[in-house]
Amino acid sequence: MRRSGKQRKAELQLKRAVKRGDVAPPEAQPRRKNFRRPPKLGHSLDARLLADDASRAARKLQSQFIKIDPAFLESTKHLAATLPLTRPISADVCLLGVNHAQFGTDLVNDQLNVPRRPKWKYTMSKDDVDVNEQGCFRRWMTQTDAMVERWHNQNNQPDASTDLASADPSIPDTTVQERMPCPPTHFERNLEVWRQLWRVTEISQILLCLLDSRCPPLHFPPSLESYLASRKAKVILVLTKVDIAGPERAEAWTAYLRKRHPGLPIVQVEAYQQKVGEQGRPVYESHLPLPFRERLVSAMRQVHEEMLIPPERVRSDEAKLKRWNPPVKREIDWNGLLHAHGKKVGSVVGGAAMPKGKGKEDTADDAQELEQEASDSEGQLEWQEPEFLTVGLIGQPNVGKSSLLNALFGIHKVRASRTPGKTKHFQTLFWSPDVRLVDCPGLVMPAFTPMDTQVLCGILPISRVSAIPFCIHQIGQLLPLETILGLTHPSTNSAPVEDKRTWRDGKQPSAKDNKMHWTATEIMTEYANKKGWVTAKAGRPDIHRAGNAILRLVAEGRIAWAFWPPGTDLATVRSSGGNGIWLIRNADQHAQELDEDDEGGSGYETDEVESPDESSEDSDEDKHATDEEEHQDADIKSVTVGRFGVLAIDD
Repeated sequence: MRRSGKQRKAELQLKRAVKRGDVAPPEAQPRRKNFRRPPKLGHSLDARLLADDASRAARKLQSQFIKIDPAFLESTKHLAATLPLTRPISADVCLLGVNHAQFGTDLVNDQLNVPRRPKWKYTMSKDDVDVNEQGCFRRWMTQTDAMVERWHNQNNQPDASTDLASADPSIPDTTVQERMPCPPTHFERNLEVWRQLWRVTEISQILLCLLDSRCPPLHFPPSLESYLASRKAKVILVLTKVDIAGPERAEAWTAYLRKRHPGLPIVQVEAYQQKVGEQGRPVYESHLPLPFRERLVSAMRQVHEEMLIPPERVRSDEAKLKRWNPPVKREIDWNGLLHAHGKKVGSVVGGAAMPKGKGKEDTADDAQELEQEASDSEGQLEWQEPEFLTVGLIGQPNVGKSSLLNALFGIHKVRASRTPGKTKHFQTLFWSPDVRLVDCPGLVMPAFTPMDTQVLCGILPISRVSAIPFCIHQIGQLLPLETILGLTHPSTNSAPVEDKRTWRDGKQPSAKDNKMHWTATEIMTEYANKKGWVTAKAGRPDIHRAGNAILRLVAEGRIAWAFWPPGTDLATVRSSGGNGIWLIRNADQHAQELDEDDEGGSGYETDEVESPDESSEDSDEDKHATDEEEHQDADIKSVTVGRFGVLAIDD
């Protein structure tokens, strides 16, 4: 419904009065649902129904998170414009978990858990299994939401502030009283996505748990640790992105994890190698160097040999020892696995290169018959050795599971993207005729981790982050964004005002505050001015687009950063020189990577090549998702145009 001129004028006056603080803001009105018109005459209704079915199937595996409270968004937006950032950055923030509540207390964290799949039988129908799983998942959601709410309320108490603004003594006392509120935490709320994890852990005999070497504890919370401990599969911790964190921090985190988890093997890997592309730009291709490949294969071989040894409770009983059989295939060609190459590497299950079994295929009906036969014969069936070793890859989004698979195979076999959670369904591929790999979609595990830390590590899609000013403020407490982006403080743009008053003792020079305090809003404003991003109507700096771009630079690794493990020597930490967790690189390379933001992409290869088992509907879903995430600001025009851009005609 169109509004009259008087109505628009009244709304504008009310908006200005609210901005001045003269009146209280009105209550938010519920948004009307979009009404979809029926198809016109002559258009095919079947085509629309097919498109609706495809989009419905894609949304079925879409990650779901909580919606942020509008009051939180409004208050943090105001605080981001008034609270100054701490400069220089304290060296304590380089240690993970020091001076900022990132993981809460261990006692509270142990209460959170990963949803377990309820017990089932082959004799149960599909509907019975589905109803049972949905009921258990709803109970888990209720319990988890209650614990998260208690943690959130406890951290939002007046005396439980964790903001770092008070660490700077030069900040006026009037602003020290204000603090950023504790943000909520996100975790996966879609049952269909959790089912992918259940299936991968059930069919896998060895699990590779991938951890980002910049912040490993975030990707291995106690909830995931306790869940993996309850499974029969052996676990190997794999530190990814070692090339970003650097060897010194990677070794420090390896020693820290070995002390915390003494029984788990830990392997370091990197999945990219740098090459020179067009116009001298760095291009990163999927590649796993031979030393890292040897360490990974050696760890898998060691775990496999342990699984061939009977446990102590079996060795102590001769009767059990005679009946015991290893749960994995006995003979594995490890040398062939180390040097696996060719067309058969990365074969999708069901393809021409798939190793065929000796017997009939294992279908649901056959499994039900086998279970019935086993119950009739009281477990007297002859044991059959597995045909291959199954290795599963699990972890949170953007940790590098698909990139590691592409590096192992040497070619693009699975979809790898800058968008977290690109993999929607678990995929099974063969590394060799003896070993198959299962890639699980990334899941945001339940943990008491604030939202800004999750955004920093890239496990949340930036396009779904609404509290952009808050995240910029919190990340600005860890990274000198104004230095990294090469920004100039707005106070330097205005000429100094001279005091023209006369004095008996002569003219007195005006006192100048040489120390400039940055706020999150000023950083976004100056970055928008630097890039020439303005709003379409008023022509103001588009701070939302600037904040979105800054968060992408941090999440995608173009701004290199890494934490030190707790307990690191402060002398080593203070070597950062007040730059927080920023890893200072070569100046030319750093400037080149930041400039790639304007040219439409990172130097890392992100070509999304479909594996043969992916349906055509998934391509439409990814196309729409990419358009929404990468071009959500398409209606905003840049102030700079090319030679032929001025000739364009706007419809």
